[in-house]
Amino acid sequence: MEPSLSRLEALRFTRRIVEEQAARQLADIDRWIAGEERREREQRQGEEARPAPPEWLLELGLNRNHAVYVHVGGCWNKGKRSRGVDEAEARRRLADGVPACPHCRPDSRLGYLEG
Repeated sequence: MEPSLSRLEALRFTRRIVEEQAARQLADIDRWIAGEERREREQRQGEEARPAPPEWLLELGLNRNHAVYVHVGGCWNKGKRSRGVDEAEARRRLADGVPACPHCRPDSRLGYLEG
């Protein structure tokens, strides 16, 4: 018959088990923290590397052959087929008869007056 553990030996054994489990759980938590820090760092780096949004947009039609509207860069009503343009092209398109978005009014922002 095997000798049984004394009460003190059983308590010491239990303490070692709890200590090992706690160490594993802390290691898991440390890995989770490191992963979250990495994700936040990558997100911040991605945001910093993102190019500045264009100041002016040209919204194209379905066939992409004609322009539908000229928009200010941050217009909430821009279409999915919009592309960034510089100020000179925005002015030129307005002069060529492309309508200004009635919501963001790029013609007013550009000081463009038909004439």
